[in-house]
Amino acid sequence: MVIGACRIELGLFGVHSLKAKRSIIKGLKERLRKRFNVAVAEVDSMDSHQKAVLGVAYVSNDPSHANSIMDKVIDFVDRDRSVTLLESEIEII
Repeated sequence: MVIGACRIELGLFGVHSLKAKRSIIKGLKERLRKRFNVAVAEVDSMDSHQKAVLGVAYVSNDPSHANSIMDKVIDFVDRDRSVTLLESEIEII
């Protein structure tokens, strides 16, 4: 069993409330779950309205497939216009 894990740091510039942040992050998490069949959770910076950190996980039997899915997730987030990708980190376990 191989686990692909990814930490994605996002900037939410122009967002001035936690309610607006939650709405944006909730939508992004749902799109990631539906498109890539991954587990997604907000894991840090929950009290900041202009920053979010997501944890993404994917289970596979092939390390290259898990890495490919994590790369696609990062590319998808980077193209999303509602957030700005600040940093990402992939780990294959």
